[in-house]
Amino acid sequence: MKDRLLLTDNIALTIRRQRGQTLNTALSADTGWSETDNIRMQMQTKESENCLLMTLGLSIHTNTLEPSCLLEKERPVRMAFPLSEKPQKITAFYLYNPWWTRPSFPASCAEIPDNTQLALLQFRDRIVCLVPMVGEHFKAVLCPGEEDHCLFLEMTSFKGGVSCLNEPVLLWAEGDTVMQAVHAAFSMLSEIKEIPLRKDRRIPEMFHYLGWCSWDAFRTDVCAEGIREKASELAKKQVPVRWMLIDDGWMTSTEKTLADYKPDPVKFPGGFGPLTKDLRDAGQIRWFGVWHALGGYWDGVDPESTLAGDLKDSLLGTSAGHLVPDPDRGSAFYHNWYRELRSEGIDFVKVDGQSICPFYYEDTVPLSRAARGIHQQLESGVSRMDGNMINCMGMAMENVLARPSSAVSRNSDDFLPEKEESFVEHLMQNAYNALYHNEIYCCDWDMFWTKHVHAKKHALLRAISGGPVYFSDKTGGTDPETLSCLSYLDGRILMMDRSAMPTEDCVFTDPREDGVLKLQNTGTREDGTRGGGIAALNLTDQEQTFSFSAQEIPELTEEKYWMYDFLKGTVKLVTRTEKIDGTLPSGDFAWYVFVPAVNNTACLGLLDKYAGFMAAEHTKAQEDCDIVLLYESGKVGWASKRAIRQVTADGIDVTDRIIKSGDLFTLPLPSKKGKVVLTIWWES
Repeated sequence: MKDRLLLTDNIALTIRRQRGQTLNTALSADTGWSETDNIRMQMQTKESENCLLMTLGLSIHTNTLEPSCLLEKERPVRMAFPLSEKPQKITAFYLYNPWWTRPSFPASCAEIPDNTQLALLQFRDRIVCLVPMVGEHFKAVLCPGEEDHCLFLEMTSFKGGVSCLNEPVLLWAEGDTVMQAVHAAFSMLSEIKEIPLRKDRRIPEMFHYLGWCSWDAFRTDVCAEGIREKASELAKKQVPVRWMLIDDGWMTSTEKTLADYKPDPVKFPGGFGPLTKDLRDAGQIRWFGVWHALGGYWDGVDPESTLAGDLKDSLLGTSAGHLVPDPDRGSAFYHNWYRELRSEGIDFVKVDGQSICPFYYEDTVPLSRAARGIHQQLESGVSRMDGNMINCMGMAMENVLARPSSAVSRNSDDFLPEKEESFVEHLMQNAYNALYHNEIYCCDWDMFWTKHVHAKKHALLRAISGGPVYFSDKTGGTDPETLSCLSYLDGRILMMDRSAMPTEDCVFTDPREDGVLKLQNTGTREDGTRGGGIAALNLTDQEQTFSFSAQEIPELTEEKYWMYDFLKGTVKLVTRTEKIDGTLPSGDFAWYVFVPAVNNTACLGLLDKYAGFMAAEHTKAQEDCDIVLLYESGKVGWASKRAIRQVTADGIDVTDRIIKSGDLFTLPLPSKKGKVVLTIWWES
């Protein structure tokens, strides 16, 4: 690491104890144990490459002949870490409710929002990623304070009466760029928490295909008849949906508790089996999923149900009055349920309300242990479905760092179609949360409506999200044209490499106030060729000018690229570092694709798909011709400074169909499934 900006001397420490006792003292790291008022304290540091981990040890001496004054339940420990230099800019990610984080752009450390789970700090010579730690029992969060040159942190376990702890409290990771600093932090967290990074997690097969969810269509009135009607509409409109998610409303429940594993017999006569079999046999829908909350239903399991009696050994009655899966021995609850669902033709689950752990287990099981335990039990059970699941409402850090192997996790609060003004908030959460969430998970940017004032922008964002693509239109409300840009004819989506995230120059600036939000991502073809794209969105109420270049996508390293303006249908040959200027009216957006130039030529793939460059799975450039293997036939494009002599598709001459506009060559072939080989001969 460079010279330390995080000072480890004179760390202010406040300890709040039961019966109103408070101790204010100071600690210096790595100086051994100190003792004040019968409390022994120690702060230790561990340095690894570009990371510094700080750990607090604390022990309260108790006397059996006197009332004990152990740690308070709510935030018993507060620390202030001094900095040698004030950050130039800060972006903080805070829990604005128990389930989701959103970005904030505080002017100083003193203004960091409460419940901040991660913060990015820009200094004159480095970027720092700060992660308040989740330990074995306690969780830390950043919070506001009184000084600009201090980081303020508080710890809690949601269980009072603790007499000692030895917990990590803060991880400091450095890099030259935001992505480097964040990656350094999560690489260390992966080792500490013994969980895999995104690259080592398997994305379930169904999420590589287009999907549909029942929530906005039916809310809790979902039923078999409604699902059948929607499937029929999609088939008639030739929308290639391959999976359907039956959301909230299908359960047999008492108030907000689960009463039985089987679905509501009135809504789903005969269970799920007849529905899933009929639709699967019809040949369009291949996979089915169902929604449920972490504890079964929102308030857990009905204690008066037969289910509760049958599963008493895997359920836990908590101090809050809930009957929920036991974090230590609750796997049978999930195993039995998923075995039942699998027998009914259900292939995956969406598990909601995951950050409810503080409410379920308060005063019963320490927060961090409860979260880690329940995720282990859940994922043990979901092995019955080959690990196929979506994690949801679970962006509290104790959940983020606890999942053993599941790959897909929701990245934002709900899409709210009937609140048009919610688009910007939804975008902000997804774009900025991905800066860290992407390190561990395939980020799910939530469903959308294909007929909506922001439908085109929503579709673009799903196309570049690097995660599942699904919509939630009501029966009769699906627009096939909106979806045609997102998938092939067989329903497979053109999934990009990772989650889209802001370019480096947008990370520390609130794009709602000034400038343009630029999101960047990459896509890798089957032959290893890597392209990428930048989406530009004006979220302000005024026209904005901006600039961009291929080098703002860190993984793009070739010398020259063809830049394709998707909405304008124009191309330009540029160097990696060459700046391109643009202008966007208020509320407008643009999408720019970069494909490496070989011999001043690039196949742009299918021009009517947002990530259509990936459709050119294999390209072979020879001196006098290029050979391209396309995933399917459609509107194909090339960018080249060379003149075309002849083009064949599977050996058939189609040269007369070529349309030339500047350096862009378009070949409109009939859209049909199946690979096609194109050979393009160039003029010498």
